Amino acid sequence: MHPPKLILASSSPYRRELLERLQLPFSTESPEIDEMPLAGETPEQTALRLAQEKAHKVASSHPLALVIGCDQVATLDGLQIGKPLTHDKATYQLQLMRGRIVTFHSALCLLNAATGNMQATAVPYEVKFRTLTDAQIENYLLKEQPYHCAGSAKSEGLGIALIEWMRGDDPNALIGLPLIALIGMLQNEGIAVI
Repeated sequence: MHPPKLILASSSPYRRELLERLQLPFSTESPEIDEMPLAGETPEQTALRLAQEKAHKVASSHPLALVIGCDQVATLDGLQIGKPLTHDKATYQLQLMRGRIVTFHSALCLLNAATGNMQATAVPYEVKFRTLTDAQIENYLLKEQPYHCAGSAKSEGLGIALIEWMRGDDPNALIGLPLIALIGMLQNEGIAVI
């Protein structure tokens, strides 16, 4: 019997690159869902709900697959910081975060479409941003254009220059796919990475 097909429910090239590290065959599919937070949701709840919705959306077209759903919500003093989408919003976000600690909640869901078994978790990761000047923020945004990244920062690129320190259990969580948790979830489904 063949192992189930593995699908990453994401269009993120960064998540795809992370999953490639596990050297397992997989495909990707963009789930196209509404990513707006619901009233009264905590950032962690938003990230978990969206990761699960993405997995369910893709699983609906692939009834025998194992589907990985992911989402990330950044927070500063309890305020959700999403994807800026524009230069002006990215500038505002980075000005707000300079010299402060931001927590990135990276949610992960592994859904076995055949059995309905779902595993989900959110992995927090803290980032202390440098006290950046407006010119540094502008220079960074013009070079990196991180408009589709929660918190306007891509640590896997030039965004590392924005950061004073990082703290968490899995550095991959900051990029958006907690691989350490995923390996355990895959093992629970009978898929050995090594």
